[in-house]
Amino acid sequence: MAIAKPDRSSEDQIPSSRSVVPHTHDGVHAHVHDPESLQRILNRFARIEGHIRGIKTMIQDSRPCPDVLVQIAAVRGALDRVARIILDEHLSECVTRASQEGNIEAEIEELKAALDRFLP
Repeated sequence: MAIAKPDRSSEDQIPSSRSVVPHTHDGVHAHVHDPESLQRILNRFARIEGHIRGIKTMIQDSRPCPDVLVQIAAVRGALDRVARIILDEHLSECVTRASQEGNIEAEIEELKAALDRFLP
């Protein structure tokens, strides 16, 4: 049973609203994200979730270990790519906004703490 590559067209589905989605990080400042970007990230996670379910099925079906490991590597790669997208957006949007608002130091400290947990 081969894991099919996910259909990339779902990545391009965009919500009709052009409104922004605000949230805060530990009360530092409000983040405002573009709904199009959020939808692309959510679509990527939906594909990753499906891929993981496929790996679970492979294990239940006693597929060869090398085949399972290859699929796990594909999921790792997909997670790394989505993490890169999130980091890029954070740097271009959130850090820039914090700099304009005068609280860049707090934003940088928060980013450092997150990277300490994220990076091996």
